[in-house]
Amino acid sequence: MRRSASRFLTLLTIVFSTCIAVASQSVTREIGGSTFQIINKYGRVAVKTEPAADGKAGLARMTAESTKGVSDSEIKIVGGVVTVATSDRNKRIDISLSVPERSTLKIETAAGAIEVSGNFASVFARSDTGTIAADIPPDDVTYFFQWTESRPRVLADFEISQAKEKTAGRFEIKGKHLEPTEDKKKAIASEDPIPEKTPDKNPKAENPKPKTISLTFTTARGIILLNVPPNEVMSDLRERPLTNAAKAIIRSGDSLLMEAIRRASPKYFGDYARSLPPLRLEPTFAEKGDRVVNPNANTKTALVRVTDLQNRSISGLTARDFEVTENGTVRNIVSIEPSTAPFNLVLLLDVSGSIENYVNFIRKAARNFVDTVGREDRVSIVIFNDDVQQLSRFTTDKGKLSESLDTFDAGGGTAYYDAIAYTISDTLRPLKGERTAIVILTDGDDNRSFLAFDSLAGSIQESGALIYPLYVPSGLIALAATGADIDPLRKKYMSLTAKSEGEGDKLAKISGGVYYPITQIGQIQKAYDDIVVQLRTAYNITFSSVLSDANGNGASPKLKIRAKRENAFTAISRVTIAENQK
Repeated sequence: MRRSASRFLTLLTIVFSTCIAVASQSVTREIGGSTFQIINKYGRVAVKTEPAADGKAGLARMTAESTKGVSDSEIKIVGGVVTVATSDRNKRIDISLSVPERSTLKIETAAGAIEVSGNFASVFARSDTGTIAADIPPDDVTYFFQWTESRPRVLADFEISQAKEKTAGRFEIKGKHLEPTEDKKKAIASEDPIPEKTPDKNPKAENPKPKTISLTFTTARGIILLNVPPNEVMSDLRERPLTNAAKAIIRSGDSLLMEAIRRASPKYFGDYARSLPPLRLEPTFAEKGDRVVNPNANTKTALVRVTDLQNRSISGLTARDFEVTENGTVRNIVSIEPSTAPFNLVLLLDVSGSIENYVNFIRKAARNFVDTVGREDRVSIVIFNDDVQQLSRFTTDKGKLSESLDTFDAGGGTAYYDAIAYTISDTLRPLKGERTAIVILTDGDDNRSFLAFDSLAGSIQESGALIYPLYVPSGLIALAATGADIDPLRKKYMSLTAKSEGEGDKLAKISGGVYYPITQIGQIQKAYDDIVVQLRTAYNITFSSVLSDANGNGASPKLKIRAKRENAFTAISRVTIAENQK
């Protein structure tokens, strides 16, 4: 009986192992030549070029993968033609191909994405609804893009020709791009004449003429991307005039955000940028008197925030919970006490079409927040729909803040990402180095921004502002405003989209704030109360010091403050002279 059981377990292990192997099975082949064609109706195709080793073109390497496994019979290779031939239309097989540089490529899919990266001679790509994305050297490019069943949806890292409407509802974009030389770029930037170059004895040896890359892309209703990462694609791809938010971001000089707007609307970006005075380095703001570090001070006070794995502030810490070191040497902690320093808070309100009929609810929710914050906290209110508007500048006057909430109407699209970027680059920029936070009330959906969500991360981290997103489903707002029962078939509209949920959580994490997904109206006030607690939970740590060098916030790069508790993380907001030395 034991032998039988043992044989059964052995057989079961073999079967289980075989199933895993089949499920993760892939097919790899090597292909010769310089012209390749891939036909993969229902999967993704990704092709990149590899430079030739020792000047000799190598073989192409093809890999086919599927979560359901891939058999040899499903991948047919004849010459340089790779065909995915599966009888199961629901089975997705992805093709990855590495080919020699200057190869000719032909790709055909139906719904699968096409991604090509490298230095090709020519690429012919056709897809019904899949995205066609190319990442290629921009030195010398000819392109022909065609949409057979929709208006053009295209985003390029350099300016391309305007679309032309053809017969039978087709649209075409056709042209050539030559990247300016470095001398020409400098001359354009300085508005000086382009210098004449002295002919080289052997110009081809030092400045070889770039070889042309030819792109021919045809799609029914897909998106075409040219040297733009797919994760940085905004929700509205139409070329359109710049909004006030976009213009403010350009004026701010934030290079990351400016570049994203340039890609979204190159013509209008160029026109507006040329109307501005030459961009200068961002000025540094003079430190206030109580924030200047005296090089000779031997006692300093650090404002420190301590958080757990969920970015929630940790309260109740004492001096024995911290260790202060300068250049690796432990310093004496003189005292520690809770911080009472005020905050600069921006209340960012979504007033787009989804809440057009429920303006009073938004006003009430905003007033509740104003009533919740401390008397010394300065608040600014910014609203957004298609564009942004600052209702109130920073003030501690709660009466004025309340009055400003009666001055707006709701409606229009949702430029949510632009509103965040505007708040960081315009509203908060003069306060860099101070304690700042953004509290957002929205449903989290964006449909009109020039910026993509992933374009925000670097600027958010650099700003130092804490972000507290309150995401409220529009259906929940409707229920709260009307008091009507929601029938079962409409309850699905009472939740947030998965995309919004993920982005709200990410916003909070990258900034150091907390995300609040609202499922009941009563949770909004609880979130406000919790935000105030989170902001107020910080520590003034006074310690002995011998360092004089400091960053913009007064903290020396050699200063380290560590919380001794497990899974506790510290952030130094600023360092000032201790009170007893002022």
